[in-house]
Amino acid sequence: MKNCFDKMMSLDIYTSNLTNDEYSKIANNLTLASKKSINILSWGIQQLFMSSTVSNDINVLKNLRKNYNWKNNITSILNENYYEALVLTDVTKKIIWANDGFSKMTGYDIDFVINKTGRFFQGEKTKESTRKRIRNKLLKGKPFKDIIVNYRKDKSYYKCELYIIPLYKNSPTEVTHFLALEKEIA
Repeated sequence: MKNCFDKMMSLDIYTSNLTNDEYSKIANNLTLASKKSINILSWGIQQLFMSSTVSNDINVLKNLRKNYNWKNNITSILNENYYEALVLTDVTKKIIWANDGFSKMTGYDIDFVINKTGRFFQGEKTKESTRKRIRNKLLKGKPFKDIIVNYRKDKSYYKCELYIIPLYKNSPTEVTHFLALEKEIA
């Protein structure tokens, strides 16, 4: 895996140092690769930088999965998606667990936010239309992505991309919890 990453970086460095004439001679050979959409997470790039964090998150959520009898594949959810923070809520949207990345992103201690809802992180720049849209998507019980303005402990705000996945027991209609994979975006 590292070798593949090194080759990709070497090619990138090589092509960035070519003159326009030199680049146009080899461009046809590179075009096919540049048109393909490649998920770098499938190469394990995320694990190169966050392996212990992701492993810890997987272990915690696997234990919770056993306790709550979720049918979702927690390992693939976390390995296939980039996130900075994880937040687990019950169906009433109260936080029951968050990972260490959550504290780094928001500045709040995890113990402080337990039993609070996501509304706690919202403020003046958070649009009511966004809140309503997210509530409606939660009611549908399907995974979705959305962006909301949240506030850190220091009162600074940031745009937060949410990927919310309903966790279910026996069937996708039997949702017991929601897992939010969160990351700050520009």
